[in-house]
Amino acid sequence: MLINVESTKSLEELKSKLEETAKAKGFGVMAVHEVTKILESKGVPISYQCMIVEVCSPKHASAVLQKNPYVSTAMPCRIALIDQGDKRIMSTVAPTVMLEMYNIPEAKEIAQEVERLMKEIMEEAK
Repeated sequence: MLINVESTKSLEELKSKLEETAKAKGFGVMAVHEVTKILESKGVPISYQCMIVEVCSPKHASAVLQKNPYVSTAMPCRIALIDQGDKRIMSTVAPTVMLEMYNIPEAKEIAQEVERLMKEIMEEAK
């Protein structure tokens, strides 16, 4: 399941606000990938603007990694910013859905909290 939030801000404004909001919620911004520019530089352009902002909550990451180190394959949390002309979409995979792949039910509360925070970050950034 994807969590999608719409915005009318420009992609750059949205990226900046998303980074600011994530930091305020205790998440670090690990990287920003300018997907459109990267693909253009490789000679395989796409027809829209796309960025990926990677965020991570150290507290939550540590707690879930203590339960299963393979969760690291799904880290950090990624928020795609997609320009669709008259609106921008922020999209991420729901942490609760992602965690189901790892079969660690004891981490459900952690995933629920991260999901709540990710929704808040995206809603506040819009």
